[in-house]
Amino acid sequence: MPDEVSARATREIRSGFVLPGAELEWRFSRSSGPGGQGVNTADSRVEVRFDLARSPSVPEPLRARALARLEGRLVDGVLAVTSSEQRSQLRNRETALDRLVGLLRQATAPPPRSRRPTKPTKGSVERRLAAKRHRSEAKSARRVPRDRDH
Repeated sequence: MPDEVSARATREIRSGFVLPGAELEWRFSRSSGPGGQGVNTADSRVEVRFDLARSPSVPEPLRARALARLEGRLVDGVLAVTSSEQRSQLRNRETALDRLVGLLRQATAPPPRSRRPTKPTKGSVERRLAAKRHRSEAKSARRVPRDRDH
């Protein structure tokens, strides 16, 4: 379907990974959202599908990372995103494409650097122990003195 949105559908996800518009599959249906009388006649709901598992445009390390992170959203390796919030099909197409690009960018992002464990400072250790001593003294001051004659 060579139209304006499909032609602009080519988006860069990461360096080395460009989402080609030709690999996107578009489906349209009637939306339940706003639209007045036109809601019953216009196919404004949009579903865009991208075959993540079999796409030749996805580099292998990014594919493995994305498949692992999106495994709950994939059906046979295909990622599907829908949009029906807008009244026009064109706006819903743009919204769905933006969501798809956002999901792919998130799924292919490099993992965060691991946290390097640190030790508490000497001052923080002393403050913590002083607070514990103070609390202990406050509680022991409330106790009723016991007779030691028993």
